[in-house]
Amino acid sequence: MTAPKQTPQPEPTAVPDEQDSLVKGVRLRGGRHQRWLREGDPSVARMLAQIGVLGWIIVVPLLIAVFGGQWLDQKFNSGIFCTAPLLIVGLALGCWSAWKWIERQ
Repeated sequence: MTAPKQTPQPEPTAVPDEQDSLVKGVRLRGGRHQRWLREGDPSVARMLAQIGVLGWIIVVPLLIAVFGGQWLDQKFNSGIFCTAPLLIVGLALGCWSAWKWIERQ
Protein backbone atom coordinates (compact mmCIF):
# COMPACT_ATOMS: atom_id res chain seq x y z
CA MET A 1 0.00 0.00 0.00
CA THR A 2 1.16 3.45 -0.75
CA ALA A 3 0.79 6.36 1.59
CA PRO A 4 -1.52 9.12 0.43
CA LYS A 5 0.26 12.11 -1.02
CA GLN A 6 0.33 15.13 1.20
CA THR A 7 0.18 18.51 -0.36
CA PRO A 8 2.66 20.96 1.07
CA GLN A 9 1.06 23.44 3.40
CA PRO A 10 1.95 27.08 2.84
CA GLU A 11 3.89 28.54 5.72
CA PRO A 12 2.01 31.08 7.75
CA THR A 13 3.03 34.63 6.96
CA ALA A 14 5.10 36.12 9.71
CA VAL A 15 3.90 39.32 11.32
CA PRO A 16 6.80 41.79 11.43
CA ASP A 17 8.21 42.23 14.88
CA GLU A 18 7.70 45.74 16.22
CA GLN A 19 11.11 45.62 17.91
CA ASP A 20 12.99 44.77 14.70
CA SER A 21 15.30 47.64 13.74
CA LEU A 22 14.72 47.04 10.01
CA VAL A 23 10.95 47.35 10.45
CA LYS A 24 11.42 50.52 12.50
CA GLY A 25 13.73 51.99 9.87
CA VAL A 26 11.34 51.23 7.02
CA ARG A 27 8.40 52.76 8.90
CA LEU A 28 10.43 55.85 9.77
CA ARG A 29 11.50 56.29 6.14
CA GLY A 30 7.93 55.75 4.98
CA GLY A 31 6.69 58.39 7.41
CA ARG A 32 9.32 60.84 6.23
CA HIS A 33 8.38 60.16 2.61
CA GLN A 34 4.70 60.73 3.35
CA ARG A 35 5.55 64.00 5.11
CA TRP A 36 7.68 65.05 2.12
CA LEU A 37 4.79 64.29 -0.25
CA ARG A 38 2.44 66.32 1.95
CA GLU A 39 4.71 69.30 2.69
CA GLY A 40 7.28 69.32 -0.11
CA ASP A 41 10.91 70.36 0.26
CA PRO A 42 11.76 72.43 3.34
CA SER A 43 12.54 76.08 2.76
CA VAL A 44 16.05 77.49 2.98
CA ALA A 45 15.11 79.36 6.15
CA ARG A 46 13.96 76.13 7.81
CA MET A 47 17.18 74.35 6.87
CA LEU A 48 19.28 77.25 8.21
CA ALA A 49 17.25 77.23 11.41
CA GLN A 50 17.92 73.50 11.83
CA ILE A 51 21.65 74.07 11.34
CA GLY A 52 21.54 76.82 13.97
CA VAL A 53 19.71 74.62 16.46
CA LEU A 54 22.17 71.82 15.80
CA GLY A 55 25.07 74.16 16.52
CA TRP A 56 23.56 75.32 19.80
CA ILE A 57 22.84 71.73 20.83
CA ILE A 58 26.57 71.00 20.52
CA VAL A 59 27.97 74.30 21.83
CA VAL A 60 25.89 74.78 25.00
CA PRO A 61 27.03 71.61 26.85
CA LEU A 62 30.58 72.30 25.68
CA LEU A 63 30.57 75.84 27.10
CA ILE A 64 28.97 74.74 30.37
CA ALA A 65 31.66 72.07 30.77
CA VAL A 66 34.50 74.51 29.99
CA PHE A 67 33.25 77.15 32.40
CA GLY A 68 32.69 74.52 35.08
CA GLY A 69 36.19 73.14 34.52
CA GLN A 70 37.75 76.60 34.71
CA TRP A 71 35.86 77.33 37.92
CA LEU A 72 37.09 74.07 39.46
CA ASP A 73 40.65 74.75 38.30
CA GLN A 74 40.62 78.23 39.84
CA LYS A 75 39.14 76.90 43.07
CA PHE A 76 41.75 74.14 43.44
CA ASN A 77 44.61 75.95 41.60
CA SER A 78 45.15 72.93 39.35
CA GLY A 79 46.06 74.38 35.92
CA ILE A 80 43.84 72.67 33.35
CA PHE A 81 43.40 69.42 35.26
CA CYS A 82 39.59 69.73 35.36
CA THR A 83 38.98 71.83 32.24
CA ALA A 84 40.47 69.38 29.73
CA PRO A 85 38.45 66.30 30.72
CA LEU A 86 35.26 68.31 31.15
CA LEU A 87 35.80 69.83 27.70
CA ILE A 88 35.83 66.33 26.19
CA VAL A 89 32.82 65.26 28.26
CA GLY A 90 30.90 68.39 27.17
CA LEU A 91 31.76 67.77 23.51
CA ALA A 92 30.70 64.13 23.75
CA LEU A 93 27.43 65.08 25.45
CA GLY A 94 26.74 67.76 22.84
CA CYS A 95 27.44 65.41 19.93
CA TRP A 96 25.28 62.69 21.48
CA SER A 97 22.43 65.17 21.97
CA ALA A 98 22.78 66.36 18.38
CA TRP A 99 22.72 62.76 17.13
CA LYS A 100 19.50 62.07 19.06
CA TRP A 101 17.95 65.31 17.76
CA ILE A 102 18.81 64.39 14.15
CA GLU A 103 17.32 60.92 14.58
CA ARG A 104 13.99 62.47 15.61
CA GLN A 105 13.88 64.74 12.56
